[in-house]
Amino acid sequence: MKKSHKGWGAIVLILLLLLFDQVFKFWIKTHLPLHDSIKITDWFYLYFTENPGMAFGIEIFGKLFLTVFRIAAVGIIGYYLYSIVKKRFSFGYIASVSFVFAGAIGNIIDSIFYGVIFSHSFGQVATFLPKGGGYGTWLHGKVVDMLYFPLIQTTWPNWIPILGGDEFVFFRPIFNFADSCICVGVFLIVIFYRQYLTSSLKDK
Repeated sequence: MKKSHKGWGAIVLILLLLLFDQVFKFWIKTHLPLHDSIKITDWFYLYFTENPGMAFGIEIFGKLFLTVFRIAAVGIIGYYLYSIVKKRFSFGYIASVSFVFAGAIGNIIDSIFYGVIFSHSFGQVATFLPKGGGYGTWLHGKVVDMLYFPLIQTTWPNWIPILGGDEFVFFRPIFNFADSCICVGVFLIVIFYRQYLTSSLKDK
C-alpha cells in the first residue's frame, strides 16, 4: 500500500472511530439520567456513569492535570503515528496505533467540552447546549462511560472469611467505546506488532 493510502486509511479509521464514540456518548447523555441502565442481556448492560478520572473509572490525580496530560499524550501519539506512516510501516501496525490515538482523543473531547455543552445528569436527562450553561467549565468535563459486562453475578459462600455472603461481580468496571479502542490497539500491538514498536523506538 502506498504511503499516501496508508495515511488516508489511518485518517478515515480515526474519524470513523471518533464518530461512533461521540454519537454513542451523545445518545447516552441525552437519553439516560446518571446511573440509569438498559438491560441488553443478562451479562451486558448500558449503564450510564460519568468518570472524572482515567480509564475504567480510575481516579488518581486532579481533573485538570489529567486533561492536560491526555492532551500531551495525544500529541505524542499523533506525532508517532505520523512518523510511522512516513516510514511506510505495515498498515496493520498503523491501524493499531490509530485505534489508540482515536480512543485517547475520544475521551479528551469529553474532558474538554462536555462540562460546557451539557447540563448535569443527576436525576435528569442532560440537555445539550443548556441556556444556563453546562455543569462545569472548559477542561473539567467528565468522561461518559456506559459499557457494563457483569459476566458472573453471584454471592461469596458464607464459609469464606470476611467476604462470605457479599455480592461478587465479574467483570465490574464500566467503560466506553474509546477505552475499548485503546485496549484493542494495545492488544494488537503487543500480540502482533511488538517488533514494529521495538524497531520504531530504536530509530528515535
